Amino acid sequence: MDLDFQLVLLRRLADHHPELAEDARLRLGASLTEMREVNRRWQAMARSKKWRSAAERYRVVLGAPEVVEAREVGGMACEAWQWGLSLWPDLRFEVLVGEGGAVLTEWLVRRPEAAVPLPRTLEDLTGWSYTLDEVARAFAPVRPVQSTAPTRQALVFTAPDREGTPHEVAAEFTWGLLQRTALRD
Repeated sequence: MDLDFQLVLLRRLADHHPELAEDARLRLGASLTEMREVNRRWQAMARSKKWRSAAERYRVVLGAPEVVEAREVGGMACEAWQWGLSLWPDLRFEVLVGEGGAVLTEWLVRRPEAAVPLPRTLEDLTGWSYTLDEVARAFAPVRPVQSTAPTRQALVFTAPDREGTPHEVAAEFTWGLLQRTALRD
């Protein structure tokens, strides 16, 4: 996957875990200035009217997807496009593309062959440890709640602590990757 795009992902992920983003940026060999500049260019491209569709922007930046799967979301046919990530070899960046190239969602998902045990307790839910789908499956039923930006998602669910006491929990995700949780009870 394109180095610049991984820096774009890290720029947003740094909002909640700057230390994890800093370590990842250094592994990519990029400076903080470079990350900011790449993000500035991405934001300008995302707001530009020159693209026929949001999906086209991903194909131009990332090339042809490594995986393309037909999906149905809410009764609507779409395609899931996925690209690998050098920073996170167990994850892929996925774009769900609807009719006319509309981007329905864009997030990080686990590779099917990457075996990661689902979380069982509140204490398992640490930053960057799980994807939105993994948390939703582990603690179903979940309720999506309003998020603060297009690249952010939030869920509310019940999860036990180590002693087995259930708690209502709000979890925040950026690009579909768990950022933080907060007790609501």
